[in-house]
Amino acid sequence: MSLLDDVARRDSWRCWVCDEAVDADMSVNDPRGPSVDSRTADKKAKVTERLAHRACNTRKGAVKVVIAWPDRLHVVEPAPLITVAERLERKGGRELVARCPSRKDAQEAADWLVDRFSRLVPGLPVTASVDAGGGQYLVALAAGRR
Repeated sequence: MSLLDDVARRDSWRCWVCDEAVDADMSVNDPRGPSVDSRTADKKAKVTERLAHRACNTRKGAVKVVIAWPDRLHVVEPAPLITVAERLERKGGRELVARCPSRKDAQEAADWLVDRFSRLVPGLPVTASVDAGGGQYLVALAAGRR
């Protein structure tokens, strides 16, 4: 078995950058084809290789990777998720990641974040909370150290 197959199975054939499916039958030379990405230069990271589309992997070499928040979520001042993931992975703790106008909006964002982080940082137990404050709702992520 190849490194690509091992990494792809572990990541459920989903690109860690865009979170879309990667086609196992696509050529590795195709922009939507599979590639193994060395996600981090941090030697202490538990997972250093991740599955990415060839184009996502190539693009991240030229620009800093940004994990997009879905347009369907109503969030104000969303945190940069790569930075949040790196801090939670390194130190654990709790981070405020967004403000929302309603409890429903905040809960939708919290649910999406827990799901997204399960693939972004596999094996890191992440929970989300929604707290009212100042006429808005704050969404926080919390993680324990591995």
